[in-house]
Amino acid sequence: MKIRHVLPVLASAGFIFAIYTVISGSQPMPVAAAVAEPASAPFQSFIAGAGIIEAKSQNIAIGTPLSGIVNVVTVKVGDKVKAGAVLFYLDDREAKATQAVRHADLAKAQAEVNVALANVNDSQALSRLAEAVTDKRAISGEELLKRQNTLLIAKAQLESAKAAVQQMAAALADSQTTLDRLVIRAPVDGEVLQINLRPGEFAQAGGGNALLVLGNLDQLHVRVDIDENDAWRFDKSRPAVAYLRGNRDFKFPLQLAYVEPFVVPKKSLTGDSTERVDTRVLQALYSFDRKQFSVYVGQQMDVFIEAQAFAEPNTPKTGG
Repeated sequence: MKIRHVLPVLASAGFIFAIYTVISGSQPMPVAAAVAEPASAPFQSFIAGAGIIEAKSQNIAIGTPLSGIVNVVTVKVGDKVKAGAVLFYLDDREAKATQAVRHADLAKAQAEVNVALANVNDSQALSRLAEAVTDKRAISGEELLKRQNTLLIAKAQLESAKAAVQQMAAALADSQTTLDRLVIRAPVDGEVLQINLRPGEFAQAGGGNALLVLGNLDQLHVRVDIDENDAWRFDKSRPAVAYLRGNRDFKFPLQLAYVEPFVVPKKSLTGDSTERVDTRVLQALYSFDRKQFSVYVGQQMDVFIEAQAFAEPNTPKTGG
C-alpha cells in the first residue's frame, strides 16, 4: 500500500521539477555590464572608425640586410637616437678576415704593376738601343722586330696589372661595404619603441618580424580605418574627434594630416563579433596634441568624423 502511494508522488514531483527546469532554462541570460562605457559620437551624422596610434614617422620596422649572429645591441627601449646612430652590430669576424685577404691581394697586384712597369722600361731601353744602331748590318731585322714586340707585350702586361689593381681595390671596397652593412644604424631621428633581439641570437635578413621598432614620438598620428562603404561620405574638411579606449572622458580633437588614397584590406581588428575580416578600408591619418594625456603607440581609439547628413530617397507612390 505504501509503495503504491509513494510512486505517484515521486512521479508528480519529477514532472514539476522538469517543468521548472524548462521554464528557468528558457529565461534570457542577463547581459554583463560593460567594464567601461563606450564612447558616443558628438555629431548627429558621423562616420565611425577604429584608430591606431602610431609615430609621426610611422613605426619603422628595422631589419638587417645580411643574416648573422647579433654581437652587440647598443640601445634599449626608450632611448632617443639620432639618424645614423648605431643600433646593433652583427658578428663581423668573417667579413674582417675576407677584408684582410683582399688587402693582401691588392698589395700583390700593386707589386705586379711595379714588375710590369720595370719590364716596360727594360723593353723600351733595348728597343731604343736597337733603333739607335746606324749600321743596319749590326742587328738583324728579325731582332729589331722581336724587341718591338717584346715592348708591346710588356705594355699590355702593365695595363693588365693596372686593371688587376682596380679589380682588387673594388673587391676591397666591397668587403668594406659588407662590414658597414653589419652595423645597423638608425635611418631617422626617433625613439626605440621595441627590441626583439639579444646578443647571441641569429638575425635573419628579410624575416617577417621586426628586429627593432623605431619611431619619432615628437608628434603622434592616429591611423583611422574608414570602411569602404562609408568612404564616399568622408569629407576632409569635417572635424574629427577621438576617444581613448577604456575611458571616454579622454577626448582628443584631431587635425587631418593626410589621407592615403588607396583602399586596402583591413588589418586592425577591433574584436567586434559582427566585424568582417574581408573589409577594405580607406586610411586617414590625423595628428593630435599628446601633452595633456598619457598615450602609447599601438593603442586603439574610437574615432568619429562628422559627415553630411543625407535624406532618405522618397519612396515612389504607387497608383491605386
